Amino acid sequence: MPSLRMLVRTLTVAGLTAALIAPSTAARAEPSVAELTARIEKSSTELEQIVESYNKLNEEIKANKATAARLQAQIGPLEAQTAQSRAEVGAMAATAYKTGGLRTARALLEPGGPATLMDRLSTIDQLTRDRQERISGFTDNQRRLLDEKSRLDATLAREAAQARAMGNTRRKIERDLARLYEMRRAAYGRETEAPPTRPDRSAEPAPTVPGNAGAAVRYAYGAIGKPYAWGADGPNGYDCSGLTSAAWRAAGKSLPHNTRMQWGKVAHIGRGDLRPGDLVFYSGLGHVALYVGGGKIIDAPSAGRNVLKRDMNIMSIQGYGRVL
Repeated sequence: MPSLRMLVRTLTVAGLTAALIAPSTAARAEPSVAELTARIEKSSTELEQIVESYNKLNEEIKANKATAARLQAQIGPLEAQTAQSRAEVGAMAATAYKTGGLRTARALLEPGGPATLMDRLSTIDQLTRDRQERISGFTDNQRRLLDEKSRLDATLAREAAQARAMGNTRRKIERDLARLYEMRRAAYGRETEAPPTRPDRSAEPAPTVPGNAGAAVRYAYGAIGKPYAWGADGPNGYDCSGLTSAAWRAAGKSLPHNTRMQWGKVAHIGRGDLRPGDLVFYSGLGHVALYVGGGKIIDAPSAGRNVLKRDMNIMSIQGYGRVL
């Protein structure tokens, strides 16, 4: 019996030990490469949306700065005109005071005056109109100046608020990137893809495409192998809308550095009308690529990867656009 009780006790302890150890071992199991890859793709998609929001904010700030510069350039002449109007009105007041003001005007109408009645009336009318025009000009210029200053102040305040928001977004992007790179390191052994040591694109030169579209396509081919860099539009790195805007900038066309803004600027076309140089927009307008023909695109995929040429059906497509 004692040996039987000992055996039961031993088996019970062993069972409890296994029960305690098993969950701990399962909890420590590392995710597979496939699981990490799925997480990376999900995180990359989410991050790209944030990056494109940042790009949109940056485009708005640039537009506000341009507006502020234009307003400031207009305020200088307005201030000069206002000062001149004030000086002229002051001079007229001084002249009227020295010559007796309205008493002099009445004297011009009295019989025996220095000129005919029509001349006297014409002189008074002209003096009155000149004075009213100067006063009106002073008032209008002053009102315009105040309006312009008010618009400028509102623009600068909005810009300051956007800059603060952009700083917060930048910090979030950097935190998300750190997590994404850590996942890539766990899955692939390195944070980012290795760029080609000796890029050889001679085996597949850029196709001959006429016009501005050809310049955009050649630029995109030249960017293959360069790293994804959020918020960048070259020449050393790109995000998705940065690459398409840089490619078309090389062709002499201006596109905003934001996917949604680009979608709003291009002419929308059907899939059957696609030709090299057109843009392919993906669902949610969080990603854009340059079509290079044969069902292929060149794009800056996501953080940790390099610009590459690949099939355009990488995800659900929102639509297609042509730069005019």
